[in-house]
Amino acid sequence: MLTGVGCDLIEIERVKKACEKEAFLLRVYTENERRQADGKASVLAGTFAVKEAVAKVFGTGFRTFMPIDVEVLRDDLGKPYVVLHGKARELAEEKKIRRIEVAISNTNEHAMAFAVGEGDEA
Repeated sequence: MLTGVGCDLIEIERVKKACEKEAFLLRVYTENERRQADGKASVLAGTFAVKEAVAKVFGTGFRTFMPIDVEVLRDDLGKPYVVLHGKARELAEEKKIRRIEVAISNTNEHAMAFAVGEGDEA
């Protein structure tokens, strides 16, 4: 059953500037996310857009959890997937969200992400 949808659009240059500050990188991105991005602003922007889209799936924004609680990784083929940690995982359990599917698309200037939450029937 569909439990929520979310999308986000962000300017890659904005994320690039924010990531010049190590404090931002450490507060927003997990070690695995930083390693996979390998300093590429477009990847970091896509990852951030997914985090925002997932917050919209929950319908809460980042009121009860932090962006770092939503880990966005890529499989061997580059398909993004989400691993929830901490308060985000607790919120998913509370809302009975069992799976979140995500997609990312980029242009030279923007990154866009879409997320769909699936869960138990009401």
